[in-house]
Parts: sequence; C-alpha cells; structure tokens
Amino acid sequence: MRKLLALLFGLILAGSVLAKEAPPAVPDPALEKRTMALAEELRCLVCQNQTIADSHAELAIDLKNQIREKLKAGMSEEQIRQYMVARYGDFVLYNPPVKATTVPLWFGPFALLVAALAGLFYYLRRRRSAAPQPLSEAEQARVQALLDSPEERR
Repeated sequence: MRKLLALLFGLILAGSVLAKEAPPAVPDPALEKRTMALAEELRCLVCQNQTIADSHAELAIDLKNQIREKLKAGMSEEQIRQYMVARYGDFVLYNPPVKATTVPLWFGPFALLVAALAGLFYYLRRRRSAAPQPLSEAEQARVQALLDSPEERR
C-alpha cells in the first residue's frame, strides 16, 4: 500500500514539472479592460440590479461579446452606449439620464416613500382621534345591572 501511495505521489510531482503558466484568457488585455469597463456601466436585463460585467446570464454574456466585437470594429464607447440605448432603452444604462421617460426610475422610490409616510401619518392621526368615549350614566347603570344579576354569576 505504501509503495502504491509513493508511486502516485511521484507521478503527481512529475506532472507538476511539466506545468506551464496559463495563457491569458483573451489575446488583447487592453480590449478586455475596455470591454469590462463599459460592461460595468450597463445593466443586465435579466438579473435584478446587476451589471453586465457581474452577471453570468446568457444575455449578459452575449452583450459582453457584442461590446467586444464592436470595440474591435472600431466603435467608441459612446457609440456602443447609444447603440444599446437605442436597442434596449434607457433602462440598460446603470445610471440612466434624468429625462421625461426616466422620471419614474429616478423619483418613483421617493414618491412611494412620501406616500407611505403620508398614509402612516393619516392612520396614526385617525387612530388617536378615535379614542374610546366614556360610557354615559345610562350605559354604566346597565353594565352594573348586568354584573349584579344572578344569571351572570354562574
């Protein structure tokens, strides 16, 4: 058994002698850097609140490949952004510009917060004004009569 383990260990060590440094994943690191910088500015259309660079969805991978191909073809980053906006709308931008069509994206959460606070204020105010009223003398006498009746003692 020891000889078998020693043999396996020797083979593993012999294999590591032939190991080489891994080649770069992309042939042009500068192009990949530009691709990833632009992918950081674009939102994944499938994922929730993730950039294309962070996402592993098939659509995000396809969009990264499109960006890479367009950069290779000589398009500028701004031209690629405009292409993506024309194709997918302003929502594809991770920080969309403030304009009439993106107002709900920018101010919708604040409007919902204000509406929720107004609703809470209204509810608390109504609850405070609806405090229980004291019983009238007739109601108190009836309660006392019910408490004093022999049927209630059982």
